[in-house]
Amino acid sequence: MPGVETRRLDVTDRAAVHAGRPEPYADDEPPSPIFPYGAAETAVRVLDPGAALVRTSLIVGEGSKQIQLCHDALAGRASLFTDELRCPIDVTDLAAAVLELLGTDYAGPLNVAGPDAVSRAELGLLVAAHAGIDPAGMKTTTGAAAGVLRPAEVRLDSTRAAGLLGTRLRGVRELLTR
Repeated sequence: MPGVETRRLDVTDRAAVHAGRPEPYADDEPPSPIFPYGAAETAVRVLDPGAALVRTSLIVGEGSKQIQLCHDALAGRASLFTDELRCPIDVTDLAAAVLELLGTDYAGPLNVAGPDAVSRAELGLLVAAHAGIDPAGMKTTTGAAAGVLRPAEVRLDSTRAAGLLGTRLRGVRELLTR
């Protein structure tokens, strides 16, 4: 629209940006993608150095793909990986943080993820407890055994986002506590 200032904001899944390691990634760490689409962040930075670049993790919420996968694994229809650690974030927390960030002049990468690093299998157990489901039937495996070529450990340090934004980034353990 004429006269309306636009702001470029890129929201990127952290596994697309980082190759994985046991230590948490800080906001300013350069991308180390193992997938071609991980280069998108670098392209946005070149096109618009003033862009805010949100790095996030597994997005969870009622009816989300991640929660549905947990229900499928609990019913024996899918498997959850025991060796992939992520920092899940609630979709409403992520949306609120992105909207809040749009109202700032922040530029550069910003990790916006939950504070709890959990495996997908641990997420499944949390979903089971939250829903009152017996987890005995939950199927698990490792990414390596399934032939999945994703980074195993990608933890995001969201300390900067927590200090910059008023939006509280809740951990998955808090979100799924009955």
